[in-house]
Amino acid sequence: MPPLVSIVTLNWNQAEVTCDLLASLSRATYPNLEVVVVDNGSEAHDVAKIAAYSPRPRLIKSATNLGFTGGNNLGMRHARGEYVLLLNNDTEVEPDFLEPLVVAMEADAQIGAASPKIRYYHDPERIQYAGGTAVDPFRGQARWVGSGEIDRGQHDASGETEMGHGAALLIRRAVLETVGMLGADFFIYYEEIDFGTRLRRAGWKAHYVAESTVWHKESVTVGKASPLKTRFQTRNRLLYLRRNGLGWRTPLAMAFVLLASLVHTVRFALAGQWDHVRAVGQGLAWHLSHPRLTPDERLAPRPALVALDRPAARRARARGPIRISA
Repeated sequence: MPPLVSIVTLNWNQAEVTCDLLASLSRATYPNLEVVVVDNGSEAHDVAKIAAYSPRPRLIKSATNLGFTGGNNLGMRHARGEYVLLLNNDTEVEPDFLEPLVVAMEADAQIGAASPKIRYYHDPERIQYAGGTAVDPFRGQARWVGSGEIDRGQHDASGETEMGHGAALLIRRAVLETVGMLGADFFIYYEEIDFGTRLRRAGWKAHYVAESTVWHKESVTVGKASPLKTRFQTRNRLLYLRRNGLGWRTPLAMAFVLLASLVHTVRFALAGQWDHVRAVGQGLAWHLSHPRLTPDERLAPRPALVALDRPAARRARARGPIRISA
């Protein structure tokens, strides 16, 4: 039997979208998977639709909206698989999408996370993701390879990449036990870039798997240009630098991002988009009220690591990537 894969997806008042994903997953050919749906404080009627879906997924209910990071972390704590796949609820999958991802991970024990090729659901010939670049240390931004391109096979070669994509990210459980889960302070946006940076600094590799395809409807929950998105992208770009900046570049990068935020504020004001102006201010003000950041939470170690005495466990983690069998 191949390793168990736990698929974790979030729902927030989008039951119809989530059920479309569940229908898509019901056609998956991978023989050993579980589906965990975390409801992020939706209305009761919305939760009821998912609870009534057949075959019923494992439904974890949160009383409040924990965001993308908190909701996924809650789901991962309930996951039982050797691998955990974070999958946006606004995606649909090919029936055989999971096999190539698992094959890539099983073939190289140093791969900590992998993402498939992601194409736009409503523009199916166009690529959203075919790998990710390293983060620019001054701008605090990464770029998705192939983004916006028509898929003519130019990104059909799988291989190591700098960043996986949070819409479809398969993670080895050992990574969640040693590197940790998603950064809780992000709530939404930038968490995948932060996670990818931590993953690679800990000695793991990220992989792009061209043989697997996921279709993304994109921004169904928050919208493509909402004030919510402006607020969290503003604050989380700085948050990423606070968490991951190294040496003398960090204050320069933060100054650059603050200047960019000022430019965005002026543009929004000239366009009369005052809700976005307020969103930028809210994003920056968050840092004044949060001088200390939340430590990353790790999944509880498997018995193989628990059995070690504490000094030995620390030495095992210090050696970097390890493979812990189920």
